[in-house]
Amino acid sequence: MTKDNTLFDISAYTSRQDDPVAIKRTICGINNENLTFLEKEFEATIQNDTLGFMLLGEMGKLYHLRGVLESLIPMARKGDIAIEDIKAELDHIDFKKASEIKTQKATLTARTFMQSAFMDSMVKNDLIFGVGPAGTGKTYLAVAHAASMLEKGEVKRIILSRPAVEAGENLGFLPGDMKEKVDPYLRPLYDALYDMLSAEKTAQLIEKNIIEIAPLAFLRGRTLKEAAIILDEAQNCTIPQMKMVLTRIGQNSKMIITGDPSQTDLPRHVKSGLHDALEVLRRVENMAIITFGNRDVVRHKLVSQIVQAYDMAAALKRYD
Repeated sequence: MTKDNTLFDISAYTSRQDDPVAIKRTICGINNENLTFLEKEFEATIQNDTLGFMLLGEMGKLYHLRGVLESLIPMARKGDIAIEDIKAELDHIDFKKASEIKTQKATLTARTFMQSAFMDSMVKNDLIFGVGPAGTGKTYLAVAHAASMLEKGEVKRIILSRPAVEAGENLGFLPGDMKEKVDPYLRPLYDALYDMLSAEKTAQLIEKNIIEIAPLAFLRGRTLKEAAIILDEAQNCTIPQMKMVLTRIGQNSKMIITGDPSQTDLPRHVKSGLHDALEVLRRVENMAIITFGNRDVVRHKLVSQIVQAYDMAAALKRYD
């Protein structure tokens, strides 16, 4: 059977104050005894990589292995990690529960381990970043989770937003009123809602203002209470815009931010607010960052190959 593989990048879970090399050494244990234990526990292979560890094994088990490795990082900051410490950590984790999202119209089950991680994180945290290439299901799962929360009464509203910056387009030159101008940018959010709630139900909820779909600028100056808030295509936010939207979170609200840092449409001299937030907020509590990769692409297999080809081209340019 072909093994799946994924890179566990330690730097993605550490801050500038951390020493990733020291953390990696601590996780490995004396003579790599911790890695040997984890390999047996998850029937996987853990290979050293310059960025962390390359994991090879069965997809579902790799997802859980990533979760364990992530949980060991805070422990590694405090001191040595023994096998007994890892066993204690495993006792706190339920590996048998399948990740899924249910609405009255649909039930979604995770198709990759990172989708499963994303779905679990949306349950456990109030601020979640889902970042990675197109086709990994970030936006779709975020909207599905928001719809599920609304149906369960966990929130009273859904607020969906995107920055109105797309491939160099300028809204002022588009025909129609403001709604007609921005709707094309928000179409993927509508499509996901229709799958979860139906077009008729979605239209009713939008009319009642229970679902609000708006450009990012419309959120300024508001406090969003008891709401599921989704910011999509967040790589096109500037740093001030990202700070603005992050500070809109009110009581009993959940915010899910999705985007692909490699696909920004901002001017070259403008730093992406998403990239900046991922650096600044790593130590904030009740927050998770889920990073999708090429192997998490669930569209046509060509999409994964296309993403990988562009990534390789970009890597070659960095070494030129």
